Amino acid sequence: MEAFWIATGTVFLGELGDKTQLLAVMLASRFRRPWIVVAGILLATVLNHAVAGLAGSWIRTVLPDEWLHWIVGLSFIAVGLWAIKPDGIDESEAQRSGRSVLWITVVSFFLAEIGDKTQIATTVLAARFDDLLQVVAGTTSGMLLADVPVVFLGAAIATRLPLTAIRWTAAGLFVVLGVTTLIWGGTWLGVGAGQAG
Repeated sequence: MEAFWIATGTVFLGELGDKTQLLAVMLASRFRRPWIVVAGILLATVLNHAVAGLAGSWIRTVLPDEWLHWIVGLSFIAVGLWAIKPDGIDESEAQRSGRSVLWITVVSFFLAEIGDKTQIATTVLAARFDDLLQVVAGTTSGMLLADVPVVFLGAAIATRLPLTAIRWTAAGLFVVLGVTTLIWGGTWLGVGAGQAG
């Protein structure tokens, strides 16, 4: 369960104030169908993070152990530094045409997550942990924990959150994960010393 809880916490913190959280507020205010927006967020996140997780798992199998811990550690630090920068959102992302609120939400969220911090974090976490299901379940849970409240409470709650402090906390968490991965290397990754697999 370690992979699940770390994935949940890192993505939850990384998502606060992120462009996809702002997108959730915009979709909820525009359509006023919160349960359908939440279902769309869930579907898009599972699809996007499953692809990212598969990429991370593949990286874990093709890179030598002595390289993997350096790449994963430095990637965590890079995502941490990226988390400091506030995200904006392109208004056109929420204006996509479609036949239903669900379809608009799925497409908008899936596209907004491509190359986003949380998608990159999912890839790195899947490379770090040897449990794809826990990683994807954790990153999806973290996304929902951050986005569902703003769908129901809207912009009122989003504007009252201390986003700068949250961004710095998320950045710190990613950097700590990166540094510990670099320090403990293969042991932290669960490989080496007879634990390979």
